[in-house]
Amino acid sequence: MDIASIIIQIFVIFFAITIHEAAHGWAAQKMGDPTAYAAGRVTLNPLAHIDLIGTIILPLVLILAHQPAFGWAKPVPVNAYNLRHPRRDYLWVSFAGPIANLATAAAALVLFLLLKHFTLGIMSSSFVAKPVGGLFLILIFTILINMSLAIFNLIPVPPLDGSGILSGLLSDSAAAKYDRLRPYGLIVIVILVYTNVLTYIFSPVQRLIQYLIR
Repeated sequence: MDIASIIIQIFVIFFAITIHEAAHGWAAQKMGDPTAYAAGRVTLNPLAHIDLIGTIILPLVLILAHQPAFGWAKPVPVNAYNLRHPRRDYLWVSFAGPIANLATAAAALVLFLLLKHFTLGIMSSSFVAKPVGGLFLILIFTILINMSLAIFNLIPVPPLDGSGILSGLLSDSAAAKYDRLRPYGLIVIVILVYTNVLTYIFSPVQRLIQYLIR
C-alpha cells in the first residue's frame, strides 16, 4: 500500500472517531448531562479524543495488514444520573456515535455518486483526473472507515456502544446480569480480532459498498 493511501486513511480515521465521540457528548448534553461538555469532549478537535492504542496503533496495524480500519478513542465521560431518563437516554447516547458515522458514510456516498456522475466525461484529462481521483479516494475511505467504525461499535460487547444499546433494551435485572460481562469485554474484542470473526462481519458491508460505488 502506498504512503498516500496510508496517510489518507489515518486522516479519515481521526475524522471518523472525532465525529463519533463528539456525537456521544452532544447527545448526553442534550439529554441533561453536561459532563462531556465540561471536559471539552463536545468538540471536533481530534486531539481531545485520541487514545494511543485505539486511535493510532490499532488502526495503523489494520491498515498495514490490509484489514478494515477501525478503532476507538478515549471514552466520553457520561454521568447517567444526570440524564433525565437514565436507561432510555443512555441507550440514545450510546447510539449517537454509530449514527453519526453512518450519516457521514451516507453523505460521502452521495457526494461520491454525484462527483462520479458529473466528472464522467472529463476524467480523460490528466489535469482533471489526478485531483478528482484523489477526492474519490478520500470519499471511498470515508465511506468504508465510517461504516466499519459504526458496525464495530454496534457489536454488543462492553465497552462498545452496542453494549449500552442492548443494556437499554433489557429489563433492569437482565441488564444487571449483562453488565457483569464488562470486565471481560476487552478480552472478547481481542478474540474477535485475532480469530478473524470481524472479517465475516465486515465482508458483506464491504461488498455492498463496492457494488454501490462501482
